[in-house]
Amino acid sequence: MATSLPAPGTSLRPHLLRPDSTNCPGCAMSLGLQWLDEALGEATPTLVIPACCAAVTPGAFPASAYGVPAIETTFASSAAVATGIARVRQQNGETDPTICWAGDGGTYDIGMATLSAAAERNEDILYICYDNEIYGNTGGQRSGATPRGARTSTTPRGKVESKKDIMAIMAAHRVPYAATLSLAHRDDFLRKIRLALGMHGFRFLLMLSPCPAGWKTDPAESVELVRLAVACGLFPVYEVFDGETYRINARPDGAPLDDYLRRQGRFRTVAPALDDLRAQVERDWKRLDELARVFPAPQTAG
Repeated sequence: MATSLPAPGTSLRPHLLRPDSTNCPGCAMSLGLQWLDEALGEATPTLVIPACCAAVTPGAFPASAYGVPAIETTFASSAAVATGIARVRQQNGETDPTICWAGDGGTYDIGMATLSAAAERNEDILYICYDNEIYGNTGGQRSGATPRGARTSTTPRGKVESKKDIMAIMAAHRVPYAATLSLAHRDDFLRKIRLALGMHGFRFLLMLSPCPAGWKTDPAESVELVRLAVACGLFPVYEVFDGETYRINARPDGAPLDDYLRRQGRFRTVAPALDDLRAQVERDWKRLDELARVFPAPQTAG
């Protein structure tokens, strides 16, 4: 049963992201927070944030960038802490959402155990991962989300392993809703946030979040990089309902993969990674197309 959401509009509460934040210029996570704020309307969520860039976003006292209650947790425990908050809210008859806002390190890697446990129990949590594909707040080390060929502080010659397929992992938990978010597709982004907010149970959203500092990119090109990642097929935009049915929201338009890679200093030597990544894109899209063909989401879904 869907919850009742306020109509979109100006909220009486402070914005999620306020002046004095410590986020870097061009930080895609900042734009994601602003769009989440817009989608929330007048709802006042509790944010649960593990160790990540978002944990230091508010800055030093007395500055505060979050306009809602926010709890910072250890890397491994955000989904567990959010579980406790959500259950207390249910007992108190409260309807405002509990939202995990987490980086890829606390999602793909260190936080996987509690993330999986909360998903398996179908806790009433909206979990949003802003994926900058590195441990951005601790020096830019590789994570399970780092793509093959990317240079990080711990993979100076380029990562040799493929990026972990976190969406497939969450779909295997049969959660009510899992979807990817593109900052280059604003209407689709807001629709998915609002859809997730109107559902009960565990919902998982994955947002590609360029990090100019870690990716060695122009801060002004963060949204363009997301557009290119979608256009070349490296970041599929799709939805999964109950882990069983699939809907593709945006398809690659044939943009060359190397256009995306060459804009990033982390792919300084593009050639060795290019063939591997092209093959990966082809495999991933063949699989996703087949899933969407055999298990299509009903037109009424969402």
